[in-house]
This record gives sequence, C-alpha cells and structure tokens, in this order.
Amino acid sequence: MEKRPGAKWQALFERLWPAYRAWYLKDAIDKRATYHECATALRAHMPELMPAYVSLCELAGGGDLEARFLSLYRPPPYLSGCSQAVWPKDPPFLVRNYDYSPDAFDAVVLKTGWLGRSVIGMGDCLIGLTDGMNEDGLALSLTFGGRRVVGPGFGVPIILRYVLETCRTAPEALNALGRIPCHMAYNVTALDIEGRCGTVYLAPDRDPHITRSTVSTNHQRRVEWASHALATASVERERFLLQQLMVHEPSGPDLVAAFLKAPLYQTRYAHGFGTLFTAVYTPQTRHMDLLWPGQHWPLPLEGFADGERIVRYRAFLR
Repeated sequence: MEKRPGAKWQALFERLWPAYRAWYLKDAIDKRATYHECATALRAHMPELMPAYVSLCELAGGGDLEARFLSLYRPPPYLSGCSQAVWPKDPPFLVRNYDYSPDAFDAVVLKTGWLGRSVIGMGDCLIGLTDGMNEDGLALSLTFGGRRVVGPGFGVPIILRYVLETCRTAPEALNALGRIPCHMAYNVTALDIEGRCGTVYLAPDRDPHITRSTVSTNHQRRVEWASHALATASVERERFLLQQLMVHEPSGPDLVAAFLKAPLYQTRYAHGFGTLFTAVYTPQTRHMDLLWPGQHWPLPLEGFADGERIVRYRAFLR
C-alpha cells in the first residue's frame, strides 16, 4: 500500500523495468511514439492523470524511454485471454479470470490514492491495472477482444487506471472508456455500487460499442480471429457462462467456484493463456478477493494490509 507514488513504487519499477524495457524495445525504437507525442496524447485524453504520471516519471529516473513507456501510448501489441461476468443479485459482484503468461505478469496488488481517491487492483505495466475498484464502489475488468488490429491509442491498463481514478459510476465509466483511444481490441466491464453494469467493446479502428452484456470472454459481437478463439475456447467459455447465469441459476458462491474449474480455468501457461488469478470485486462492501484453487486472499479496500502469497502454477496443471 502506498497512497502517493514513493519508495515502494520505485522499488517495484527497479525490479520490473529490465523486462519491460526489453519488451518495449522488441521492435525498432522508431515504432514507439516520441516523448512529445506521448505527453501530448496523455494531456489531451487523460489530463487528470498528469500529476501522477509526472511523479512516476521522476521516480523512474526521468529518462526519455521510461517516460514514453509509462504513458502506455502506442505500446507494443500484447494478447491475453480472460473471462469475466457480473453476478446481478444482492450483493452484485464482478468476477474475472486473468489468463496470461506467468513470465509477463507484475503479480502485484496496488492500493493507491494517487489522485486522492482510493483505488485497489491488480497492477500491470507499472502504471496500469488489469482490473480494480475504487472507494466509490466502481469496479472494472478487461478481457482481450479477439482482433489483430493495432492502431494509435493507449494500452488498456492505463485507461482502466484513469477511469478508476476519475469516475464514480458505471455510466460515467462506460462513457469515459468510449472516448479514450485504445490501441487494440478489448472488452471492459463496469459494475457500480447501485448494481448498474455494462460492457464496452473497444477497438482502434471502429467506434466503441456499449452493451448491457454481463459476460465477456475473448471476442466481441462475433468471432473475428478464428484461430485465437479456438485456441482460447472463447466461444465455449462465453456459452458456459451464459448457461450458468441464465439456465442453471447458481448461487453467487457457485458462480465463483465455476471460475476455478474448467472450462473457465485455463492451464496453458506455456502458451501464455494460463489463469493467473481469479478476482472478485464486491462494490457494496468495497472488497476485493483473490482466489486460486485451494487459496483465498481477502483484500478489503479499507483496512488493506501489505502481504504476499506464493502461487505455484505447475500445481494446477494436473
């Protein structure tokens, strides 16, 4: 926990920067945006985030490359899997599996107050979040949208960070998500304390599409990347979730338990699509829970305490 960017974040940066630097430079450097382009885009689309961004850049040493990376503007493309769903009954919650490579995972829960609003979530790219919740009871989560198109825009983790730092409700969040350019296709689901929810389909080459869908896997309105959908069982996972919610009428705990088993729980870690964690966000209680088969880590927004868990993913291969 670190309310303002400081020594803890700086230590995290120093630990993860070598790997992120190699990833950021895996293409020719001229494929990355200049610092001027990055700062201009950030100031145009997410101006409220600039004070935190400047602080993070200073803690990172103030270098040009570090500042460009931390903007997450026009980053290299990256793919994840993921499944998520909203439990609509009392109390509503957002549950998700994050499917990615263990070798490309920050593995850090961040509890922050960078802009004065408490935010908790799973960190990504040092400045962003794969999912999270703020003190107003707004929860967000992302899944990859199943398209290969890459365009000008921001990496989605910093967009989630911005929305949780600045928005209070699901309608506000969905509107904000729809106006910020995203460099790849992603599906972002929002749930707030009043139970309002929705999912927005983002893409760099088409207008955002806001839907009332409470289920999301790795395609949007239809499958557009057939080999990826097949490899990640995107359609099968979506169908399974819809059946769970609409046909079988499970309890809330039953739905969460389903995320810890096939077909939702993925074990293709060597291929970059293994489930790294299951997260449950309950807005009414401002509570985040992290789960793995046989492990449960409760993380209340208020009363959060630093800690750690050791997860051995090989144990889940059997």
